[in-house]
Amino acid sequence: MQDSLTTTPVVRAATVATYTAFIGSGFAFASWASRIPQVRDQLELDSAALGLVLLAIAAGSLLALPLSGPVVTRIGSSRTVMAMTLLLGVGLTTAAIGSLAGVIPVVIGLFLLGFANGAWDVAMNVQGTVVERLLSKSIMSRFHAGFSLGTVAGALGGAAMIALDVPVATHLTVVAVLVVIAVAWQARRFVPDHDDTEPAADGSAPSAGGALTAWREPRTLLIGVFVLAFAFAEGVGNDWISVAAIDGHHVSATLGTLAFAGFLTAMTAGRWFGPALLDRYGRTRMVRVLALVGIAGATLFVFAPSPALAFAGTLLWGLGASLGFPVGMSAAGDDPRRAAARVSVVASIGYCAFLAGPPTIGLLGHHITVLKALVVVSALLAVAVAIAGSVRPLPGAQQQH
Repeated sequence: MQDSLTTTPVVRAATVATYTAFIGSGFAFASWASRIPQVRDQLELDSAALGLVLLAIAAGSLLALPLSGPVVTRIGSSRTVMAMTLLLGVGLTTAAIGSLAGVIPVVIGLFLLGFANGAWDVAMNVQGTVVERLLSKSIMSRFHAGFSLGTVAGALGGAAMIALDVPVATHLTVVAVLVVIAVAWQARRFVPDHDDTEPAADGSAPSAGGALTAWREPRTLLIGVFVLAFAFAEGVGNDWISVAAIDGHHVSATLGTLAFAGFLTAMTAGRWFGPALLDRYGRTRMVRVLALVGIAGATLFVFAPSPALAFAGTLLWGLGASLGFPVGMSAAGDDPRRAAARVSVVASIGYCAFLAGPPTIGLLGHHITVLKALVVVSALLAVAVAIAGSVRPLPGAQQQH
């Protein structure tokens, strides 16, 4: 990396810009999610029809994730985020205004939203690995904590807009404009993803290893499986903890929601305070310990004899799931020359868990109850424990941990 790029003001600006990208992504997505009930009512959709409409987001993301590696490699994370910010703004506005016209414009808007979000996610994670490398600090998890804070802000903002009876089209159009302006402006401050003259971390030629090659690299695929396990633990927690607490532990809806809030709080805290532990003890040791904590938490939640112990289980579960995804992104980006391709592959594999997790638990829950179905979380985290060595920094990577 060129010396001019490692000066404190430049790196500080890139750090702020990366936080803005993560927060903006979470804010935009949660703002949309907060208004789904109103869109459903406007379009007069039943649950099945609404599920099909929401699949447009998943379809867009699934298409974008594998394509984003070559795109980021070619034009850089800065231009990719700026372009995808504009596309997300168009998609969000189309879905918002389209909700007044019918299902088709909403589906088109959500597809664009999902596509933009998928490519944006890969690009901002690539930039996160660059900033992390320049700072020689494990701060990737804090960027992901920023995303979580963005989702909280978006959800609270949505609740306020509903309370004030602000129309969906007005609310989401304003959100789109604000996010486009803030993120596109800040993304200009990203530092280049790599220096074209620097060698690869493994000593190979700078041009070696294209985007498709990353799909054949054993380490990259193992990191993808590692991230998938943690993404499954996170996604299932988001979708099913409240339901399992209410139906399985027979608590009130309010306490079920508080259990979910405890999970989110523990996960956000782990991501914010985790960097110091990563720098002190190293990636592999920390993620193994946290995976074991997650196993203990999910198991306690399932088999707890009392709601109080089940609540304690959600805290351990959230803490245990906190660092796996960001650490996997860091590991995929160890080599700046191949970061875009590898982050794209790892993200593509990992996000399959967010898509497959909810229906998997739902199907199992139909036969053995949702609460007992959650033992799958512990099983996958056990796999993560076994393959945690895959996230060990590459020997030539510019990392201090």
